[in-house]
Amino acid sequence: MEKYSSTRRRFLKTAAAALAGTGSMFYISRCGPQKPLNILWLISEDTSPDIGCYGNPLVKTPNLDRLAAEGIRYTNVYATCPVCSPSRSAFMTGMYQTFTGAHQHRTRDKQPLPDPVKVITHYFRRAGYFTANVTEPAEGISGTGKTDWNFIPGEEPFDGTDWNQRTEGQPFFAQVNFQLTHREFQRDPENPIDPAGVELPPYYPDHPITRRDWANYLESLQVLDRQIGAVLKRLEDEGLLDNTAVFYFGDHGRCMVRGKQWLYDGGIRIPLFIRLPKKNRAGRVDDNMISMIDLGPTAMRLAGITPPEHLQGRPFLGGRIKSRKYIISARDRCDETDDRIRCVRTKQYKYIRNFFPERPYTQFNAYKTNQYPLISLLPVLHKQGKLTPVQERWLAPQRPGEELYDVSADPHEIDNLAEKPEHAKVLNKMRSILDDWIEKTGDMGEKEEPDDVKKYWDDFMAARYKDWMEAKGLTVNSTPEQHVKYWQKKLFKGE
Repeated sequence: MEKYSSTRRRFLKTAAAALAGTGSMFYISRCGPQKPLNILWLISEDTSPDIGCYGNPLVKTPNLDRLAAEGIRYTNVYATCPVCSPSRSAFMTGMYQTFTGAHQHRTRDKQPLPDPVKVITHYFRRAGYFTANVTEPAEGISGTGKTDWNFIPGEEPFDGTDWNQRTEGQPFFAQVNFQLTHREFQRDPENPIDPAGVELPPYYPDHPITRRDWANYLESLQVLDRQIGAVLKRLEDEGLLDNTAVFYFGDHGRCMVRGKQWLYDGGIRIPLFIRLPKKNRAGRVDDNMISMIDLGPTAMRLAGITPPEHLQGRPFLGGRIKSRKYIISARDRCDETDDRIRCVRTKQYKYIRNFFPERPYTQFNAYKTNQYPLISLLPVLHKQGKLTPVQERWLAPQRPGEELYDVSADPHEIDNLAEKPEHAKVLNKMRSILDDWIEKTGDMGEKEEPDDVKKYWDDFMAARYKDWMEAKGLTVNSTPEQHVKYWQKKLFKGE
């Protein structure tokens, strides 16, 4: 760990020196009478690319589809972590959460960001922008105002709660957070989705509970779409749409088994659209590899702000760009569940390293056991002998130390190639990429949290789980069969 710490110290010292000389590098680019560009981030929670324009015929998302058609749709965008607080800590600083110490989901003892790292709104404010975390983006629509960062920002990150609070003529950077696609899912009675038409991944059992739960997730996307449509209409009504770069993206992947909290594509691959003023580059589809830590530097570049050199994110729009050959994602503790997993994703391959292979995929997690119907359904179907070998694998008592998938041929990441000799060259290359990244970025995941932190989370989540179960009419000792009966009643109520 010492070499990683010294690497990190050298990086911070060099970056701080570089930043000290950049006092005049932040500016708003103006060409003649052109107004400074506004930046708006529309962020949904727990969202994979399951939107209509990504090829899902069941989902009615006309507003998001329009946003994609009038802008650029990105197909290879990945979160640096498959759970909210580390992911948000990363994309709001342009730095890996494993570098800043924000990698454990909901850090108990939050620390200030290490110099020279700042929340990206700092750079917009220095350039004269008004920064807003919008809580009422349109009439009847609520934004949560969520930040959920695993650090102390050091300064007030936002100037207000709406872009209309700025002074006349002042450009704005604003974000709106939508919770709709987070569990519990919000049904869409206006456009119900028939569970029979849902296309399930092969690692999911074909069962009415699975289908209804997935359909509910898709319906929540439709409700989200209408809310985003209302925000876009407000921009249009206020004459701001054609002077605003509108970003839409999810904070990480869908809230499902093998999705949220895991490094398979269901947990880290997200939708991203960017609508530029005057519909510039409308209809373009971009398949370059993009990490979510690239969003901040890209927004800066579009606003005419030179991104500081210490950022680990890199711009992918607004001038000269350097495309990524791969992305890195990391998962560490999630609530009371200790783990450490890292992955490397190229366009063709995914490499996953499980640092605790002796632990099962199904380590107990109170949140997932409470919220995911499939967590309870899988062991019940296992007892009944109704799972396929692919579905059974999720219940294995341990995991492989390494996983390698040809995601171009195997998008569901089922066929592990790590032990196949013909793929040894690729495996070694991916290992080397991850080892280099761990060393160069000073990955802090190797450092264990103190025992009192682990005990805190064990006790805290045990108390929450007890409350959750009592609210359901269950107990902490309820069997999977009893949980399944609860889900049958809840999911099919009134049907």
